[in-house]
Amino acid sequence: MDSATQSQLIEYLRDFTTESRWETIQEVLSNRTNYITVVLEDLHKPHNANAVLRSCDGFGIQDVHIIENRNAFDAASTVSIGAHQWLTLSKYNQPGEENISSCFDSLREKGYKVFATTPHEQDQNLNELPINQKTALVFGTEREGLSNTAMEQADGYVKIPMSGFSESFNISVSAAVCLYDLTTRLRNSDLNWQLDEEYQRELSLLWLKKTIKASDKLVEKFLTDRTN
Repeated sequence: MDSATQSQLIEYLRDFTTESRWETIQEVLSNRTNYITVVLEDLHKPHNANAVLRSCDGFGIQDVHIIENRNAFDAASTVSIGAHQWLTLSKYNQPGEENISSCFDSLREKGYKVFATTPHEQDQNLNELPINQKTALVFGTEREGLSNTAMEQADGYVKIPMSGFSESFNISVSAAVCLYDLTTRLRNSDLNWQLDEEYQRELSLLWLKKTIKASDKLVEKFLTDRTN
């Protein structure tokens, strides 16, 4: 569907939702970013996995990349409070494929620098991580952390400074702390961090369809009427 048709369809569907709902969609979109993205490797606890998705939604992170080499990702948990339906989830789970490489290569082609989050490497603290580049943060499993492959293929490492006896937080807390720090600094910067116009239009249409009952039938009617 071309951009002109998308725009016309959005205007058509707006008649089937409330003005306050439309304003909420636009406000959320204005705070969304894919300048920072999150990568999750083989998470196996639905509670933690979906808590990360909730943090992504809450801090305005739109794109989440999910590597499923050993564990399937369950995004239907009530923990996410439905956050997963507003995010763009990309999964890498092809049998026999180098899914980590596929994910990281795809991100680099889009201009991202890939940082593994780990307390075990002396690279840089979270508050020292530059934000003058598109950044992908990679989080690993709750117990083992990131795989050796993910560590080896990352462009760098980042850790959260700790002041207690514990050397790390669990993944859901770590993700929330990292996203709070980076998005706060990003929104206080002069960087162009917001989604581009085309992506915002695509999400406006998608989110409208999610909020309108029987939206598929309405879309079908719009397209049929348009061609007659």
